[in-house]
This record gives sequence, structure tokens and C-alpha cells, in this order.
Amino acid sequence: MGALSADDVAWATTKLIGWDAFVYTVDDNTSMLLHTDRNEGKEANAYLTYLIQEYDSLPSTVAFVHSHEFGWLRAWHTDAKRHSNVESLNSLNIKFVERNGYANLRCVPNPGCPDEVRPFRDPVDTTKTTEVAFAAAWKDIFGNDDVPEVIGVACCAQFAVSREQIMKRTKGEYVRMHRWLMNTELDDQTSGRVFEYLWHIVFGQGSVYCPDLAQCYRDVYGDE
Repeated sequence: MGALSADDVAWATTKLIGWDAFVYTVDDNTSMLLHTDRNEGKEANAYLTYLIQEYDSLPSTVAFVHSHEFGWLRAWHTDAKRHSNVESLNSLNIKFVERNGYANLRCVPNPGCPDEVRPFRDPVDTTKTTEVAFAAAWKDIFGNDDVPEVIGVACCAQFAVSREQIMKRTKGEYVRMHRWLMNTELDDQTSGRVFEYLWHIVFGQGSVYCPDLAQCYRDVYGDE
């Protein structure tokens, strides 16, 4: 996870069961703790920094989450009792993650599903800054023109991935993604949201990843 220096992230080391926390300070690159080079690209910066630095020593399952522990105002998008990341991670169905390769930690489809981003919308909706930037960003990040017509996934960039799925891409690919994030002229909010709607694709899912709500809860948080 990425966190500001002022964030209380003690929960990540004291309340999670069976997880090792990698917390990247994003606003202090002189910190003796894990940190990003600078505060750019929202959570994507910390996520990619982790993937690059830990690529050769990944655990079998990795969860990428925000720094907030719980609460409606900050963690409204977390699908668990009290909107708690502790509840979410401690009840995560690891078997599903390892079988599917990827699991969005949010099952509620809105916002994001079924078609939040339409890169070729006609006429262009200039208020949708992520959508407007998406096609060019895709080409820079992936080096191809295979931009999907529709991208849909439940927000908000909290998910779990298997080591096997992560390693289907080379370390160099993650370096390329991070380089784009650091060098893009897009504002911080937009570049971060581009990745918010890319992660499921990066990790092997189709451009629209909007599973049935009940099935998602059974898969992601149910017992097998």
C-alpha cells in the first residue's frame, strides 16, 4: 500500500492475519522506511514500486489496498463490515485468488461497471478526463493499438493477485508502466485513474470485469 507520512497504518502490521505488510511512504523520499521516489500517480505508484522491487521474491498471493483501515468517509468503497480493510483481507478467499489469478476486493458494481470507460465515445465527453486520456495511455503503456471499445470494473483499485499471474508479465513491463506514470503529462488524479481501470487487464482479465454480485461475494469472500 501507499501511505502519507501522517497516515496511521499500524493496523496493517497488528490486525491482519497471515499477511506481511509493505507500506510505501509516498510523500517523504528520505524516509528510512519503504518509500516511493515522489508522490505521483496515486496508489499506482506504490503498487508498481512494490512489483518492481519485489518481483523476484513475491509471496503466493499479493493484496493491493489503500492505507485506510475502515470508515464510511475514507473507505466507502471497501466491501466489508464497517468498510474495513482488516475484515476484507482477513476473510479473503485465497483459493479463489490463486485459481482465478485476480480478484477485485469490491463486489458492488457501482461505480465502474459495466462500461465506465469508452475510449472512442462519440461525441467525446470532455468531463470524463480518464476516458479522454485512456487510448493514448494504453498505447504508451502496452506499446500496441489494441485499445478496447469498453472498459468496466468496479472501482477503486483494491484487489488481490496471485504470484503466478503477476509473473505472466516481465519485470520490464512493470518498469515500463511505472516509467509512464512518472513521466506522463497527465495530472495525478487522471494518471492514477487510468491505472484504476487497467489493473484487471494487466492481470489477465477481459476489458470488462463485472461479475454477478452474489457470485462475487461467494468467490471472493466465501468458503470453499
